[in-house]
Amino acid sequence: MSPPSPADGAAPLVARLVERDGAQWVDAANVDAFLAAGGDRVLFFHGDPVRFPEGVDVAVVLPELQAAFPGRFAVGVTTRADEDRLAARFGAQRWPSLVFLRDGRYVTTIAGMLDWTDFVERVAAALAMPAGRAPIAVAAADGPSSCH
Repeated sequence: MSPPSPADGAAPLVARLVERDGAQWVDAANVDAFLAAGGDRVLFFHGDPVRFPEGVDVAVVLPELQAAFPGRFAVGVTTRADEDRLAARFGAQRWPSLVFLRDGRYVTTIAGMLDWTDFVERVAAALAMPAGRAPIAVAAADGPSSCH
């Protein structure tokens, strides 16, 4: 039996980001190394493609966003196996989400699928923002998590 693949549970178009477009799989074991490389980085939280079909749409748009901002940010694609754990660390509350980080520090999150013009404006704003602190995900004992 072969070991699990980082692509397990990911839509083919999400896996293509790694296979063809230069992104890398990010999991709990390598996230710190991904962040240590420095500069602007985006973690792509894509979610289950059945529950969150917009994740596939964002996967298609993400390389185009990189092309619109050449050399400005690297992309990490979260593995489905560690996505929830990484989401808690970076305060991601919605799928799909692009979590922007700079030199290992949180900058902002762009959630959902947007029109192209809105995406470009939001990415430009994210790349100009200062780094800060990630929102803290708080889970209620009897309900879904929320951000405070």
